[in-house]
Amino acid sequence: MKFAIAVFAAPHAPAARRALRFAEAVLGSGHEIVRLFFYQDGVHNACNSIVTPQDETNLAREWREFISTQRLDAVVCIAAALRRGVLDQEEAQRYDRTAACVDQPWELSGLGQLHDAIQSADRLISFGGD
Repeated sequence: MKFAIAVFAAPHAPAARRALRFAEAVLGSGHEIVRLFFYQDGVHNACNSIVTPQDETNLAREWREFISTQRLDAVVCIAAALRRGVLDQEEAQRYDRTAACVDQPWELSGLGQLHDAIQSADRLISFGGD
């Protein structure tokens, strides 16, 4: 089965951890992830400048490692990211900002990427959001 997974929750929220564990289980069961799409506060999962307390799980790092190791397509909604100051190098330069916190394996792109993933998947599973 092919899954598209949408993450609306920030890395400190339980829903973001559940999304990662679900994604791991999907691949562990022999299924496919068409795309991971990070939207609303979920865009913070792509930020490499998050500092996690030592006694907590660094979920942003776990997402990065999982996506890299599994060679997954991980898209961060550009509109939601810009609104929250979650920028890659190109957007930081475009908007004359001094810092970028998004790099590989993440890609900033539009909401159309979620629509495309839904069309390609058998199921859309979302985590977080209101």
